Amino acid sequence: MGFTKEFKDFAMRGSVIDLAVGVVIGGAFNGIVKSLVDDVITPAVLTPALKAANLADLAQLVIPGTAIKYGNFISQIISFIIIALVLFMVIKGINKMKKKEEEAPSTPPEPTIQEKLLMEIRDSLKK
Repeated sequence: MGFTKEFKDFAMRGSVIDLAVGVVIGGAFNGIVKSLVDDVITPAVLTPALKAANLADLAQLVIPGTAIKYGNFISQIISFIIIALVLFMVIKGINKMKKKEEEAPSTPPEPTIQEKLLMEIRDSLKK
């Protein structure tokens, strides 16, 4: 088998294509979650704390005399926690929907002709 044929078989395998689609969707979802965190949730959570510290932005939190910006680090930690919480709630909702699908009882398959004949023979032998 040639290298190009092997590569084509590998690349066209369903799981690789599913992974590529997942990465693209994940990138788009990342933009949505990042905007939610940066533009909505973080300002709502941090505004009271920043006002109490007389600051306009977390980037202003630095160790005096150094370039260490621990405010940005704190901001990233808060963003991580919020993103993790949002993803947890999304995955929990998806799992709940999957569970409802699994719980739906399926109708048992109708007996085959052989099974019907065997049941008739069984019933006649009982008599």
